[in-house]
Amino acid sequence: MLIEATLPPRDQAVIYLCIPTHNEASTVGVLLWKIRNVLGEFGRDYRIVVHDDASSDETPEVLQRYRRSLPLTVLRSDEHLGYGRSVEKLLRHVSNEAPYPKRDCAVVFQADFTERPDDVVTAVKVLEGGVDIVAGSIELGELHRMTRAVHWASRTFLHRIFAKAPVSDPLAGLRAFRVIVLKKAFRDRSEQNPIISAERWAANAEMLGALAPHARRIVEVPVRLHYNLRTRPSRFRPWRTFIELARLPKDMWSTEAEEE
Repeated sequence: MLIEATLPPRDQAVIYLCIPTHNEASTVGVLLWKIRNVLGEFGRDYRIVVHDDASSDETPEVLQRYRRSLPLTVLRSDEHLGYGRSVEKLLRHVSNEAPYPKRDCAVVFQADFTERPDDVVTAVKVLEGGVDIVAGSIELGELHRMTRAVHWASRTFLHRIFAKAPVSDPLAGLRAFRVIVLKKAFRDRSEQNPIISAERWAANAEMLGALAPHARRIVEVPVRLHYNLRTRPSRFRPWRTFIELARLPKDMWSTEAEEE
């Protein structure tokens, strides 16, 4: 299901803010308003694309209200897809919709308010300097104790995930992609043959592994997390996360860049 706002004509590059959402009624509305303020001050044209992943709370109603005042498109699934497939659905939508793939960009952003909209501005500024992928990098001290422990264990016992990665932190969620990178990655992969099959941290690594070969330049930027505005309990599952990371393929990282 697609619910799309009426959008004004455009004359500049567009930021497509991609937000996977599942039962985030308590934060997604406030987050959207914060994004409006931050990107409005930034002075760039932007679109917000939310995938409502079969929410059972009031998320659909909240999103409907904000469509009246924001350039907001809502994709909805009646069946719960999970984080990885939700992100891919958003990126495929942007890849198909953006008319200027060499200058437009897609930014993946969480709906639970743990990431800061100000970091979107930082990432886009770096992207505008000639970068194809901007990846957020989180200091371990920013993470909760159990989350930090899984991150450390992954670096220690799953060295292959980090050793050949094009960035120091392949697990962080906030990423900015030039749309041309998405189009190349999806060109020979239909929705029935997804590039992301894992969940959460593993999905973030898998996504980067699929998109990095199509990028000429990848840069990391530091991002800060804040947990005080998230109103629901954490959905982080330490053991499940570690197992999903361990199952990632050994040949996930490719160093061959595709020529345009």
